[in-house]
Amino acid sequence: MKSLRFISAEALVSDAQLARKSISSIANNLFPLLFKASYLLEQGEVIHDLVENWPLEDFNIGKLLGRTVDHQEDITSRACCVCLENCLTGLRDYVLNCSSTYAKRLKVVDLTEIKDVEFQLCKCKKTMGRWARTELLSKLCFELLVEMQRVQFDPRIFDIRIDILINLFVTERNYELVVQALLMKCHCPLKIHCVAFRADSLTLRKFFYIIKLTDPSSLRKLEIVHNVRLEMEHLEMLLASVHFPLLTSLTLPARAFNVVRLTAEDEPILTNIGEKMSRMTQLTELSLAFSTLTGRIRKLLSPLKTPLKLLDVSNCSLNHADMAYLSNSIHSNHLEVLDLSGHDIADLYPSTFFKLLTHSAYTLKSLTLEECNIQDNHINMLILGLSPCQKLQEFKFLGNPLSTRGLKRLFGVFSDLPMLKYIEFPVPRDCYPHNITYPIDDANLIKFDHQKYEAVAEELKAILLQANREDIRASTPLFGGYDAAIQETSNELGALLLKSFKDTLENFTASLQKMS
Repeated sequence: MKSLRFISAEALVSDAQLARKSISSIANNLFPLLFKASYLLEQGEVIHDLVENWPLEDFNIGKLLGRTVDHQEDITSRACCVCLENCLTGLRDYVLNCSSTYAKRLKVVDLTEIKDVEFQLCKCKKTMGRWARTELLSKLCFELLVEMQRVQFDPRIFDIRIDILINLFVTERNYELVVQALLMKCHCPLKIHCVAFRADSLTLRKFFYIIKLTDPSSLRKLEIVHNVRLEMEHLEMLLASVHFPLLTSLTLPARAFNVVRLTAEDEPILTNIGEKMSRMTQLTELSLAFSTLTGRIRKLLSPLKTPLKLLDVSNCSLNHADMAYLSNSIHSNHLEVLDLSGHDIADLYPSTFFKLLTHSAYTLKSLTLEECNIQDNHINMLILGLSPCQKLQEFKFLGNPLSTRGLKRLFGVFSDLPMLKYIEFPVPRDCYPHNITYPIDDANLIKFDHQKYEAVAEELKAILLQANREDIRASTPLFGGYDAAIQETSNELGALLLKSFKDTLENFTASLQKMS
């Protein structure tokens, strides 16, 4: 619902030429209203001029685009390229504009609440993701310094200090530009303050260098993913040399831990890492997917002083001792997000898994059990485990060999979970050829009877509708959910993988030549 004030604001900014001429006579308290109206209508030039002349001390894009009294819709998920580009260039020109009508009061700009989602509702359909925002802001900071040296300005321009809170995303392609901006931060009126940092496709040397430039003491979230070859020894060095006192969320790349290759002399490494992680007294989210942690999860998690709310140990080869620890640890009573994918929970440790669910039932909001070999004969156990989870909002169980009959039984129970909003369910086993084996490889994943699947999917959704649960969305994303970061840098990641494959072939060929 839009207020009369917001409708009036839309009417004004819809005429960009008139709106830009009127900015000098607009009251300060109307700027947030006009900014949201301009963003909604994608009036880039108006957005630029509003930001260039911003009369307030605070510019928080989450508050500006979120639910307001005048316009209830939250549009922070519109990472519109036209709007964001003009917003950032407006910040640069705010500093350069010496003839601004308003006194320069702006102190803090918060860009952290922009959400990158799969389906953009903006009309231009062109988005500016986290990587592109990182690159553009870094470029603008450099351009600002160059411009300040080139032209004679009012000396007061050098007194301007604007803290820009942003979530940085750095890869090899934008690394030099970001390093340049961070190194010159002390000279630039626009001060980049990194709240969350994501690194991909970087050498360890470059990662260790740039992480120290981000001011780790104020970092809240750290994601080291995919093509950063960080292993246990490197993580120990990182935590020994860099302190993260405010870190709440840590994501480590696949194979960061591999206890299989540990010798007796290497065992203290895990203890040291656990002890150093315990210094992060605000850490509540930990993602260790695709590490091998068999029998060692206690060493890592028991030193932590703060209970975890998010734990991703998917495909970590956990054994019975690991599950027993998790089900009895302090973390089990606080978990809100849990991913145990890739573990045969029903056959290997049914009692400890059931105990873990029982302990986390009052807090759990998201549960992922993909490729866990859950079959029809495990349905009763799963129902008993899920039933107490009354706060569960999403449940993902792709890749499990369940029949249509088994799925129908489960969907009958889903309607009794009052907070449930989203389900990812597998293609029924009876839609695949009889000789298919689980887990199904990518080549065979799409070789099922699509017509039969569509009929089953309609039946499952009908079960929810009959229970008046049309609020629950159910789908089968065969190749996993949408990842905005991967989508944005897919070309770079693909090129890196090809180069890695080429290097491997060349090394293999060289080895063969030496042998001959």
